[in-house]
This record gives sequence, C-alpha cells and structure tokens, in this order.
Amino acid sequence: MNVHSLRFRLVLWYALWLGGIFVTAGALIYFGLRHYLEHNLGSAQMQRAQRIATLVSRMNLIPEKNLAEEITTRFAPEASSRFIRVSRPDGVVIYESSAPLDQSFNPAQISPPPRQPGTRKETLTDGGELLLATAAASSNGAVRFFVETGESLAPALVELRRLLVLLAVGFVAVAGMALGGGFLLVRRALRPVEEITRSAERITSRNLSERLVVTPTGDEFEHLSQALNRMIARLDEAFQYNRLFLADVSHELRTPLTVVRGELENLVQEECLNSDLHERIGSTLEEAERLARIVEGLFAIARLDVGEAQVEWKVFDLAQLAASTSDQMLLLADDKHIRVTCIAARGAWVEGDRARLKQVVVNLLDNAIKYTMENGTIGLTVAAHDGKTVLEVSDNGIGIPAEALPHVFERFYRVDKARSRELGGAGLGLSIVQSICAAHHGHVEVSSTPGQGSRFRVELPLASTPTEQAGQKS
Repeated sequence: MNVHSLRFRLVLWYALWLGGIFVTAGALIYFGLRHYLEHNLGSAQMQRAQRIATLVSRMNLIPEKNLAEEITTRFAPEASSRFIRVSRPDGVVIYESSAPLDQSFNPAQISPPPRQPGTRKETLTDGGELLLATAAASSNGAVRFFVETGESLAPALVELRRLLVLLAVGFVAVAGMALGGGFLLVRRALRPVEEITRSAERITSRNLSERLVVTPTGDEFEHLSQALNRMIARLDEAFQYNRLFLADVSHELRTPLTVVRGELENLVQEECLNSDLHERIGSTLEEAERLARIVEGLFAIARLDVGEAQVEWKVFDLAQLAASTSDQMLLLADDKHIRVTCIAARGAWVEGDRARLKQVVVNLLDNAIKYTMENGTIGLTVAAHDGKTVLEVSDNGIGIPAEALPHVFERFYRVDKARSRELGGAGLGLSIVQSICAAHHGHVEVSSTPGQGSRFRVELPLASTPTEQAGQKS
C-alpha cells in the first residue's frame, strides 16, 4: 500500500482518532472506577474506625485488658482480612490485630500510628497496597486514643486488572473495526476520485471531446468534475482553434511558395545572369524549397491533428510496404556507403492509410541515414506478435543524448540545430511520425545511447487479414 496516498492517510487518521477516543474513554473508566472503589473502601474503613472508636471511648466500662477480646469478638479482623490498631496519642499501641488468615498483608510492615484522623493509602515493602482510615476516640473533649482500620486493595486491583484486559481486547477489536470500516468508508468516498482519474487519463489532446464522469452526489467531487469538464471544453476550443489556424496558414502559404519557387527556378535558368547573382538565386531557391518542405510538414500535421478522414484506410501488409520502401531508400544510403538490412516477416497486417504509414518508414529511415556515419549499418524489422504490429528502425550512428530523448518528437526540436540545418532538417519529421502513429491508434518510442546508435519502435494494432474480414462479413 502506498503510505503517501490520500486513502492511507485518511484511514490512518480515522483509526488513530477512533483509537485515541477509545483509549481516552477507557482511561477515564479505569481511573474513575479505581477512584470510586478506593473512595467507597475508604468510607467503609472510616465508618468501621468510628464504630471501634465509639467502643474504645468507653474504656472506663471496658477494661483495657479486655479490649482485644472485645474487638476480636465484634469485628474479627483476622478472619475478615482487615487490620485494626488502637494507640494512645503518645504512640503507645494498646491493640494491634495479627496477620489475616489469607496472608494478604503483613501488619509488621505497616508504618507507625498517625497523630491525626484521616485516610491514607500505604504501599508495603512486599508490593501490596493497603487502604487505612484513622478515627479519634475522645472522652470529655480530649483525644484519648487513635483507632486505625485497614483493608488490602488486592481484590479491587484484581477487578481493575480484569477491566484493563477487557479494555485492551476491546481496543484491538475497535482498532481492527476502525481500519476495516475506515478503509471501506474511504474507498467508497474516494470512488468518484478514481473515476475522475481514470477518465482524465484517457483524455489527451486528440480526444478532448470526451468528458469526465460526473456522479450526481451533490458533493464537492461533483462540483470538481463539472469544473474540470468546463476547463476541458475551453481547452478543446483553444486546441481546435489552433489546429484550424495552423491548417489554414499552411494551406494559404502553399500557393505563394509554389509561385516563388517557380519564379526562382525560371530565374536560375537565365543565361544572362552573372555567376554571383546565379549563386545567390540558387541559395534563395534552396531556402524556398526548405520553407516549402516545412509548410508541407505543418500542413500534414495539421490535417492529422484535426482528424484526417479515414476514407483511404485499407488493410495491407506493413512488412511488404516496409520492404519496398527500404529498397527505394537504398540510393540515399549508398551515397554514404551505409548498409541497410530489412527483416520483414509477412503477415504484419495493419489497417490505415498506406501513404501515411509509408511516410513513417521513409522519415525514420531518412533520419537514420542522416545521423549515421559512413560505412555504418541500419536495420529495419517488421513483425507481428501479441496482437500488435511492431516496426523497428535501428542504427549505429551518433545517438541521442539522454536529456534530449523526451523532446525528440516535439515540433521544431533539433538536438544539434546547426548540423540539422546543414542536413536540411526542420525538426518536423519525427513529429509527423508521432502524429501518424497516434492517428492510427498506435505509438512510437525511442531508445538511444550516445555514440552507439538509436532505435525507434513503432507499435500499431494488428488487423485481421482480408480473408478473415471477408469470412466475418459472410
């Protein structure tokens, strides 16, 4: 589980808050019950001490030597596991009960008699706790004796320990329920976010007409979906305007560029021109031709972006097309003594525009030839597997730097701008390849190592053969 996800944090906070509330309530119950038990036990001990003090205050009626027998007869401290001690104000003990029958405490470990009434809790050396109450026995307005009674807290502590065990078990149960219930609640609450995320991941610059799923919950997620849909609609409008503008500009530039090229071609053929003027016109003609290629590339991208009609789409073997195209490109490769190998397994069927997909092969091979040194090698492979038709063009040329790989398919991006201009590149060839692949529901990717070469990989959906399609129609 992702510990940084919103779901994990919400479940964790929910469990911690619920656990904290349970722990706080359990602590209040535990300490409240302990205080209640100690208070009741202290009240009972004080009442007993006062009764014994009333008895002791009649010492003129009861001889001191008979006091022990009288207390034992009436209160039986040893049998009832209680402690009783009677002392004078000067600290002289005239009676002290012996150890109880259950040996719950040792009277010898109890501290000396106090000099004032009240209750106290005393921890013995053996770890036991004793609650003691002291009352004064008065006669004629003068304190004659102090009476102490006490009882072990062990029975109450046993009950408190049981309560503590129950609270611990309850905490584990509550924590488990909090985690499970919190996960279910958070999962249900964040379900609209997951739907929004899935819908958003499907939307690209080519399908801005799609919209996010709007769940009619009336909460913030519904408002968020509606706001995002309005934003996507504005983006769609802006993209459509830019694409139409690019298509219109490219189309309008084609005619004047054609006229300029024609006039320059006529001028360069004039015999009356001196060599310097002839060279300048020739240079201008080269730039005009380069500009024309840029406009043609922009026009092709614009048509693909606005959704070129699929009336020209047919099912054909991409392997056969790639093999014939590589043969046509051999002349360019021979000029640099570059060896081109083609391994195209027949049966790599695709459905699309044959001319456009041929342009993909031409652009990738042309790009490889440009950036492969003399006596280099270029490999072209086409195969069908896993429901896809895969075309790869690899070379052992100069390669592409790692920082440039994410940008090679951007329009007008050139790794080495000076060298690309010398080679006649405008940075549109790979952009056209990407646009054609996207229009055919495929994609293109590149991997490269500087100084060792590059590999371009095109994946397109594998189409049914014409025979299979005929069988399905029948």
